Amino acid sequence: MDVVLEVADTFLLDRLYATILPISSAISSFDPISTISASLKNYDLNNASFALPPSSRIDIAEGAIGLARSGWQWQPSTQWFHLILGTAIYFFFATLSYLFVFDKATFNHPKYLKNQIRLEIQQTLRSIPLMAILTVPVFVAEVRGHSYIYSDLTNPTFTHPFLRLFGASYTYLQFPFFLIFTDFLIYWIHRGLHSKLLYRHLHKPHHKWIMPTPFASLAFHPLDGYAQSVPYHLFPFLFPLHKGAYLALFTSVQIWTVMIHDGEYVANSLLINGAACHTMHHLYFNYNYGQFTTISDRVFGSYRRPNEELFVKETKMSGAEWGRQAKEMERLVVEVEGRDERSYGEGDGEGKKML
Repeated sequence: MDVVLEVADTFLLDRLYATILPISSAISSFDPISTISASLKNYDLNNASFALPPSSRIDIAEGAIGLARSGWQWQPSTQWFHLILGTAIYFFFATLSYLFVFDKATFNHPKYLKNQIRLEIQQTLRSIPLMAILTVPVFVAEVRGHSYIYSDLTNPTFTHPFLRLFGASYTYLQFPFFLIFTDFLIYWIHRGLHSKLLYRHLHKPHHKWIMPTPFASLAFHPLDGYAQSVPYHLFPFLFPLHKGAYLALFTSVQIWTVMIHDGEYVANSLLINGAACHTMHHLYFNYNYGQFTTISDRVFGSYRRPNEELFVKETKMSGAEWGRQAKEMERLVVEVEGRDERSYGEGDGEGKKML
């Protein structure tokens, strides 16, 4: 993230801040010595192979919050860039999936909500800003060098037990380690969110979508979405993670989250927690909590294999299959939520307009 922020700061965001908050404004409002000296320091990426010239922007937030005294030089662009980037990635991949993957016949499912796409997007846009704010301390800690994010394994100053154990092979092993570690933790966080107290207050908004579209991928309560993102942010504070792998994995996570909500049931796998498994979760609530795999669900007794009909084109969207799904969902929703407060509607004219 520090590489991304450095590029964004240097070529876009610093110029924007300099225009909106010029030096004269900063000097009149804050202590000029501490503020100007902080802003003119070279931005330390903890990466000798990647550095850009220091910005001319005066760091207004640092003076306002007083973080200079504690050695934490706050970057307001961290928050804004994370917000903009997260929103852009969401709309880009969700729209691609909607246009080219998502089966529009889903609009006619008896449990598809009236104006559902609009509601999914509205929920997402309400949640992303708070989720971005909550993750700012994580990104600040990363760019200040408090994590195990690295750029060069041969750097003698960078040490970690995993590097001594696996050596150069860790360059490749970090990818399965990341997936296994985060999948296991997300399983328990997600399962915990289905406890009666947390479900009612935090996780229920995401289960509003019985037949989700790709735009439901981030349609969470903000604290729910943040809680399930914690394992991704925790990993580089416990284990080494290359900067390139960091960017690739965090982007891939967003793509995967869209894919498991797109209703394209390709992976009929006992291992992969694909869209079919996740559809079972949205339909029947207390099954398939995993993010990437079904391993934890199998080990801890919450796995439900997707109906075979979902993988046959002729039966996937059949009235008989939909009827079975609706009947069981109506029984389970009473157990989980007490009563069904959703507003269903035939088709989705709004969604059809997006075609």
